[in-house]
Amino acid sequence: MALGVPYSSFRICSPVDTQRRHFWDRSLRISRPRATVAVDTPSSTDADRGGAPKLLLEVKDLSAVISESKQPILKGVNLTVHEGEVHVVMGKNGSGKSTFAKVLVGHPDYEITGGSVIYKGQNLLEMETEDRAIAGLFMSFQSPVEIPGVCNIDFLNMAYNARRRKLGLQELGPIEFYGYVAPKLELVNMKIDFLNRNVNEGFSGGEKKRNEILQLAVLGADLAILDEIDSGLDVDALRDVAAAVNKLLTPKNSFLMITHYLRLLDFIKPMYVHIMENGRIVKTGDISLAQVLEKEGYKAISGSQI
Repeated sequence: MALGVPYSSFRICSPVDTQRRHFWDRSLRISRPRATVAVDTPSSTDADRGGAPKLLLEVKDLSAVISESKQPILKGVNLTVHEGEVHVVMGKNGSGKSTFAKVLVGHPDYEITGGSVIYKGQNLLEMETEDRAIAGLFMSFQSPVEIPGVCNIDFLNMAYNARRRKLGLQELGPIEFYGYVAPKLELVNMKIDFLNRNVNEGFSGGEKKRNEILQLAVLGADLAILDEIDSGLDVDALRDVAAAVNKLLTPKNSFLMITHYLRLLDFIKPMYVHIMENGRIVKTGDISLAQVLEKEGYKAISGSQI
């Protein structure tokens, strides 16, 4: 879910809102452009094209504890991500995978105790959560929360305009934004009336994950962190979500995915697979590492019971 958006700024959906959106739907349905592979991100430029991929994220010896209990979770994580790369982090429950993702986006439940994180040449750990989102860092949550009373289109419009505003770009009005967001529904195989529903309220597991990828398509990201985007999905929903992710990957952005299962990697091919154990990345390889894990379990990779 998009980070750094002030929920207090949202309007509550009313019957009038719904009627207005149905009017927009009718007025724009005929001329609605088809979805394209390119993603319109406010921060994207034509500069620096070609040449070797740029360093996007560099994590060195990152350590973190739970803020309240001070229990150590991350114990020296090292990771390097360049533009255009797909990385996968795997590991047993409790190994620190989701904590690592949350620390990167600035979740308040965790406290940094050591190490450094450089993102696009900046000290990520000194940036507020909202500023990280504005800088192109996106996280799709393992269990997306429901926001009763907040329409999907209002949420997306607010998040999109918040980023444009920070970047000094003109905000899009409701009708302009509708024209921008409607084609992206095709990317995740969703119907237009999906925009009128409250955020994740009453959504199936597949709909919630599709909605997360829709947010990513609308907001754009230089680094998208997908935390177990495959959990709870049937094979058709998994294909839809994976196809959308593949279309969103460009030579200028990167994905960091967290998963337990090889099946996701059948649809989204990673360049690097990392195994996390006890708060550290202990082994890195290609997809063959995940294949060994699928067949023989973690003991075959770590050499010990984990």
